Amino acid sequence: MTSYTVEQVREADRRCIEELGIPGAVLMNNAGCAVFREIHRGPVGIVCGKGNNGGDGFVVARLALLAGLRPQVVLVGEPSSLTADARVFFEIYKRLGGKLRIVGTESEATTAVSNLKSCPTLVDALLGTGIEGEVRGIARAVIEAWPYPRRWGTEPRCVAVDVPSGLNADTGEPCGCSIRADVTVTFQCKKRGFDNPAARRFLGKLVIADIGIPDICFDDGRWTALKRTISE
Repeated sequence: MTSYTVEQVREADRRCIEELGIPGAVLMNNAGCAVFREIHRGPVGIVCGKGNNGGDGFVVARLALLAGLRPQVVLVGEPSSLTADARVFFEIYKRLGGKLRIVGTESEATTAVSNLKSCPTLVDALLGTGIEGEVRGIARAVIEAWPYPRRWGTEPRCVAVDVPSGLNADTGEPCGCSIRADVTVTFQCKKRGFDNPAARRFLGKLVIADIGIPDICFDDGRWTALKRTISE
């Protein structure tokens, strides 16, 4: 299977949303639904960042709430800092009666994430593929506080959204620290860094989910031909 760089995936997203006109919120909902298919038990602990990965996490939270899986959501950062699409699903989750804890400091994040240790399933929706440089500050506090099972194969089970937080999707190396997932649900294609054998201990089982980005968005030649046809 062909793997792609972060820049190639970002451009495919742009083509899909800005030029084909498929709303980003549609892709986000599809992504969250794909992650939710890997969740089988509750309560579900979900840690959301302010970017699109966090929006995917709020889709998962909504589905878990409606399924009676008692989501326990931690938002790292203020709601006002959420991306536009992520804010849509944050608001939907709240309107349905969903509860969450908002954390703004490293100590608050450490406590909130540590308290998720009783959840059979954890969802990592903190950082996405856009991470650059070493993870620092509150994001690092979250990763370092992440609860892992005392013995291999015991609870909690971790599902990562698109890429384990802290893992560089181009190199497959941790940016100082990284979540170690049991399952990583990545979207539309394999990322280049996942080919690195060192990435396997962070990725766990890799699931590649189709979220609705047409293949032509990844193919420069076919895309150029399509654009030429449209312009004519």
